[in-house]
Amino acid sequence: MRSWRRPDIPQLPGTGPVPRIWNTASGQLDPADPGDAEAGLYVCGITPYDSTHVGHAATYLAYDTLIRLWLDAGLDVTYVQNTTDVDDPLLERAAATGVSWRALADDQTERFRLDMERLSIIPPDHYIAVTERIDAIAAAVDGLLARDIGYRLGNEVYFDSAAATAVSPWQLGDESHYTRDLMLTLSAERGGDPERPGKRDPLDPVLWRGKREGEPSWHSVVGEGRPGWHVECAVISAEFLHLPFTVNGGGEDLIFPHHEFTAGHAAAINGLPLASIHSHAGLVAYRGEKMSKSLGNLVFVSDLVESGVDARAVRLAILGKRYRDEWEWTESLLVEAVSRLATWSRWAADARSGESSSLLSQLRAALSEDLDTPAAIALVDATVASGAQATMGDLAAIQALLGIDLS
Repeated sequence: MRSWRRPDIPQLPGTGPVPRIWNTASGQLDPADPGDAEAGLYVCGITPYDSTHVGHAATYLAYDTLIRLWLDAGLDVTYVQNTTDVDDPLLERAAATGVSWRALADDQTERFRLDMERLSIIPPDHYIAVTERIDAIAAAVDGLLARDIGYRLGNEVYFDSAAATAVSPWQLGDESHYTRDLMLTLSAERGGDPERPGKRDPLDPVLWRGKREGEPSWHSVVGEGRPGWHVECAVISAEFLHLPFTVNGGGEDLIFPHHEFTAGHAAAINGLPLASIHSHAGLVAYRGEKMSKSLGNLVFVSDLVESGVDARAVRLAILGKRYRDEWEWTESLLVEAVSRLATWSRWAADARSGESSSLLSQLRAALSEDLDTPAAIALVDATVASGAQATMGDLAAIQALLGIDLS
């Protein structure tokens, strides 16, 4: 599946440090360092049944910052993102609106591409729709069945968590460190079915969902149906990245069950850990509640831009918050970002030729410590307020590392 247009990223003098980022699994800052290998990143994509909201944008901007730092450190990077273009929420929205699920998915995926391009977010090298990999996913499920790591229940196939633990480098809870009671609660809230009778463990997730009346399904080696959620990412990431890859990323609400079981599926299928670092972006609220499609309290990137807001200001507003914090979107944040962009643009208008004096090294140092974009923005603010004349090197540093084009 095609991705979107890559933004211009100036080449900066020298190289920056490899960043350290928070690892959910280890509970500490770890170097996002691939060693002699390429840096590999997998970020879970959208389920395309509605437009890109600010919470989505915050997640993808976090990992855009990571990629920019890797490139600045002179690393080769491979970035993979999926789109879950067949899933229950998408099918429910299609039925409610009277459109085909395929048309809805295609339309919203195109809107997502446009929003990512507007925000100058680096596109994935491999942008993969789940429906493009049905056969590969079914083959992986068939392999788990053959080894008794998967089991049939009715016309569904489930993952045997205990069997996987016995034969792979994965333990349930390695990533989240959640209690079993919390896992059961989150499983019920986030697409699992812990109350279903007959499962070997209530937490066991579905690998292959059997055919349902009125829903799309595919013929496969494991029967007619469609993939479960977690195995999709396990198969797609392993196809395009070398395991264990450097960073597996996504929103904080994916820690469990999605990322926990994606790692479990990948380890059971391949015999290797999924990733070295499991990274998560904080959730964004609006009007006192977590921004979510189910609550309907969404602020859409497209609405902001089409109302006349400069997309660079939207980007600045989001980068003004630390990526792994939970925070709330407010109109005052956007007003502040619009004002900041205007101030920076006036400063940049008189830029002289020459390299950045100290701003580049300061930005590199700030961002390499857990992608600290608020600190980086404060450094630019201080440079502008000092009255020092901008240089073309300063502008290049801001564009390459923060993604704000002031030229």
